[in-house]
Amino acid sequence: MFERQAPGAHVAEHQGPVVIALVDYGAGNLTSVRKALDALGASVWTPSVAGELGRAHGIIVPGVGHFDSTRALTDEWRTAIKTTVDDGVPLLGICVGLQWLFEGSEESADVGGFGAFKGTCFKLGTPGPHAIEPSSPFKVPHVGWNSLSLPRQTRLMNGVDEGSQVYFTHSYAAPITEDTAATCEYGVTFSAAVERDNISAVQFHPEKSGDVGLRILGNWVSGIDKSVFRRSSTQGRRA
Repeated sequence: MFERQAPGAHVAEHQGPVVIALVDYGAGNLTSVRKALDALGASVWTPSVAGELGRAHGIIVPGVGHFDSTRALTDEWRTAIKTTVDDGVPLLGICVGLQWLFEGSEESADVGGFGAFKGTCFKLGTPGPHAIEPSSPFKVPHVGWNSLSLPRQTRLMNGVDEGSQVYFTHSYAAPITEDTAATCEYGVTFSAAVERDNISAVQFHPEKSGDVGLRILGNWVSGIDKSVFRRSSTQGRRA
């Protein structure tokens, strides 16, 4: 699906490939994400313990399925991710990974989210304050291609056209906030992407969204290049 690009297209030659930690907490889709990042010339590895995150230039929290699976992201992992992100390392959530970056989800109310973004994820197709119509005729889960609306300019969506189609598969969604970078409608309007500082996330699967998805991942990887140079010049930890 992806044609491998020369590393120089996204990574400065004098720095070599960026090193991305792909966090595995048992929620799937690692292989397809890894292939997409490989096409961008990035070096990807799956840390076996939280303490290994210190060598990462960027962190991805992927995921498909039930929000309860994020229970495996224990306090040790949460602390390591927060410490690394506070150090300036970019963080990207994908699908359930986006939902985890919010305060929680109605799908598993007793499991707290990371809390980087305000709000609680809600179920699609149910009546309530999120619904466009009192009773949604849309089938859940939301599976397939759908279009994006872009309410503001962001690094993650740079070069992505209004109305671009991306691939979704989910039953729960995040609310609209001031950090929303893209929206989608499926009976309700929800956050399809969010971005604030070095924390970003997408509800759709960029690794399954063709050229548009590769562009979005490429934007994120390109953002890592700049931070790698800044940190390697001042700290020498991840160069």
